Amino acid sequence: MTKTKTTRYDVAEHLRTPEEMAAYLEACIEEADGDAAFVAKALGDIARAKGMAQVARDAGLSRESLYKALSGDRSPGFDTILKVIGALGLELHAGAARA
Repeated sequence: MTKTKTTRYDVAEHLRTPEEMAAYLEACIEEADGDAAFVAKALGDIARAKGMAQVARDAGLSRESLYKALSGDRSPGFDTILKVIGALGLELHAGAARA
């Protein structure tokens, strides 16, 4: 009997286009149920897909502080979220809540 070898799934390996990244972030925001750390982790996944060092430079943050902010262990400040979203080439939109 042969053993099945599994590897850990990393969503960052599958986020290739800006459209895929935006769709992933939108889905995570919908599923977050108010959990800011969950959304931060999703941004971290997207940042890893784009290259954390480049995103950090574009956001004006150190790579280390970006890793900490987007680890999912904490809720980063809104200013950090806005910087990262801009550095990722994404936009933040608002819409009316669904009833």
